[in-house]
Amino acid sequence: MLLTIIVLDSVGMGALPDAAKFGDAGAHTLNHTLEAAPVHLPNLARLGLSRVPTVHTSPDTVPAGDVQGAFGRMREVSPGKDTSTGHWEFMGVQLEHPFQVFPEGFPPTVMDRFDTATGRGHLCNKPYSGTDVIRDYGEEHLRTGFPIVYTSADSVFQIAAHEDVVPLETLYEWCQAAREILQGEYAVARVIARPFRGEYPFERANEHRRDFSLVPPHNVLDALREKGRAVVGIGKIPDIYAHRGFSEEIHTDNNADGLQKTVTRMRQAAAQGEDGLIFTNLVDFDAKYGHRRDPRGYSQALAAFDTALPELLAAVPEDGALLVISDHGNDPTWHGTDHTREYGLLLAFRPSLTGAVDLGERATFADVGATVAEALQAEWQGPGESFWARLK
Repeated sequence: MLLTIIVLDSVGMGALPDAAKFGDAGAHTLNHTLEAAPVHLPNLARLGLSRVPTVHTSPDTVPAGDVQGAFGRMREVSPGKDTSTGHWEFMGVQLEHPFQVFPEGFPPTVMDRFDTATGRGHLCNKPYSGTDVIRDYGEEHLRTGFPIVYTSADSVFQIAAHEDVVPLETLYEWCQAAREILQGEYAVARVIARPFRGEYPFERANEHRRDFSLVPPHNVLDALREKGRAVVGIGKIPDIYAHRGFSEEIHTDNNADGLQKTVTRMRQAAAQGEDGLIFTNLVDFDAKYGHRRDPRGYSQALAAFDTALPELLAAVPEDGALLVISDHGNDPTWHGTDHTREYGLLLAFRPSLTGAVDLGERATFADVGATVAEALQAEWQGPGESFWARLK
C-alpha cells in the first residue's frame, strides 16, 4: 500500500485557541490570503477544502454532494509554531516544552565558538527577516567575508553567505559546526544554510538552502522502517527529521519541482507495487510568500497547486491514499514576518472513497502519524488517534 503526504508549508486554517499567547489571535492564513488576492481553487474545494470549518473559498464552495474526499483540521498541542514542532508532531512527537529561541541574539559563549570554527568573525546576530538581512549586511559580508548570522521568532540559527564569497560546501560545514555547538542549554531546532547570490540588494538561492536539525525521538518514520516499509522524503522533509528514518531522499528546487518529483515517484512506486510512504514538503508558500508578506504570490502558489492536484490524485494507486496537510500558519497579511499559530489543514483522498467524509477537528497533529502507522501496518503505541477506518 502506498501512502503519500503533501505538506502545504504554512497554509494555516485559522488561529488556534491559544493563539493570543503567540500574538496571533485573529490570524487566518488561507482566508486572509484569498481575501487579499482572490483566486479560484476548484479542485481543492471538491476535495473538501470548502467544507473545512472557518474556511471561506467562495466562489469555489461546492455542494456537499460534489465533494469527493475527507476533510478536517488539526490542533497542534506542542508549544510552538515552527516547522520542526509541527512536522515532529505529525509523526508522533509531542513536545512538552518549546524549542529554545534567542530574541536578543546568541550569547558570546556560542558565537565565540562559532567564530573559532569558521576562522572568521560574524555579522548581525539578531532576529531579522531573511530578505532584509542580506540587503542590510550583504555588502559588508562581501567586504569582510564574515558570515551573516541571524535568527527569528522560531528556534533557528541561520547563516547567510554569498555563493561567490563562501562556497556552498564551506557554508554547509559551518552549519554542521554550529549544529554541534548548539546542543544542551543552547539547543535550537534547526541550523539553516541561507546562501544568496547576485548584486545588491541580492537574491536568496533557496534551491541551495539546507537545514541541520536536532535528531528527533523515536517516531512513526522509525516504526515504518522497522517494519521494512519504504520511506521517501521529498524536499526539506529529510532535513527536518535529521535524515533519520528514510530509505530515499529527493532534493527539490521549488514547489513545481517538488510536485513533479512526487508524481513521478508515486507512479514508480505504484508500478512496482511498493509499500511505503512518500512524504513531501512544498516550502514556497512559507519561504517565498508568507515570510515576505506577499498575499498575491501566496494566492498564485495556491492556484498552481490546485491546478496540479488532478495529476496528483490520478497517481494515487487503487488501494493507496493521499493526505494534504499543513504544519502551521504564516498569514501574509499579518504583522511582522514570523509564522502564525494556527490549525493545520487535513484533506484526504482514496480512489475508493465516495462522497464527503468529515474527519472533524483532530485533537493533535499526531493523528496523521497514527493513521500512517495503521495504514502501513507498523507498530506504533505513541500519541495520536488513527482515522484510517474513516477512509475505507
